[in-house]
Amino acid sequence: MQLTTTRLAVFIFLAAFGSTCVAADRIVTDSTGRELALPAIVKRVYAAGPPASVFVFAIAPEKLIGWTRAMHTDEAVYLPQKYAKLPEVGRLTGRGNTANLEQVLAAKPDVIVDAGSTSETYISLAQKVETQTGIPYLLFDGRLAQTAKSFRALGVALGEKARGDALANYVDRTLAELHAKIAKVATAKRPRVYYARGANGLTTALDGSINVEVLDLLNAENVAGKSKISSGLTKVSFEQVLAWNPDIIVTTDEVFYRFTVHQDPRWRALAAVGAKRVYLSPDLPFGWFDFPPGPNRLIGAQWLAKILYPDIFKDDLEPKVRTFYRLFYHRAPSSKEVEALLNPGNAE
Repeated sequence: MQLTTTRLAVFIFLAAFGSTCVAADRIVTDSTGRELALPAIVKRVYAAGPPASVFVFAIAPEKLIGWTRAMHTDEAVYLPQKYAKLPEVGRLTGRGNTANLEQVLAAKPDVIVDAGSTSETYISLAQKVETQTGIPYLLFDGRLAQTAKSFRALGVALGEKARGDALANYVDRTLAELHAKIAKVATAKRPRVYYARGANGLTTALDGSINVEVLDLLNAENVAGKSKISSGLTKVSFEQVLAWNPDIIVTTDEVFYRFTVHQDPRWRALAAVGAKRVYLSPDLPFGWFDFPPGPNRLIGAQWLAKILYPDIFKDDLEPKVRTFYRLFYHRAPSSKEVEALLNPGNAE
């Protein structure tokens, strides 16, 4: 984060732009247990990172000030145009953070919202930004198992309790259905999956990483397993992937899917490639499997469940996609758009 602004500079900036601070009328609690004073009516929300953008947009799109980056044309198609055209405001958290405190203050938010990890690192960041801007900074747990709880709490914080509850109820129903069906799968029949990131497919995520939570949810075996020194993303050698020889490969990288895995003769030695069990995750307007690691992964879990367990998950996915997009993105895609979403490898 670009914390280059000194306290004095911030005070000068506040004087120039007008403070965003308003009289606090109520106290709300975020996922870390911090109690923060918020105005009675929240009208403008700055999302600190991409997962928070999805949370806020799902609950109260008219309150989202802007996207962490401008929507690409192919992404914008799946959103109501007035929201797709929201400006780029940068991000405060995660890789490639692009916003600084001057930009945040200029946006004049009533509150900053972040979602994802609630570790001490992110709590410290939230407190530092609050101190330097005077804007309350709420931090919510972005893990799939906590998504319903976070939606309910965020709904209350933004004055949108009914919307928060409706989205949380969808999350509860979806996770319960997945858990109930997957509980019938014998441990010996757990599919062995490799998650390939990057154009060369040699970045992956270890057990415990939020990036492979969908695999955990679906009780699939992540062949990369655990590490004693890391639980996030890691680089591996092709020889290591060959030794794992996964049954299925899931990727979020179109270059890897279109070229590397099918044209590099080394990859064709893998059982998953030979069996044509390499899958490119849909990613419009937000990734279904990973990017960002937010509630957008709920439809991805239903998509991947059909791939991993076709004998158990037999339902047509189209109505599920339409329901999810209508609820979370405020626009139900057409049948043609759903077909395009489900076959990203066929895109021109």
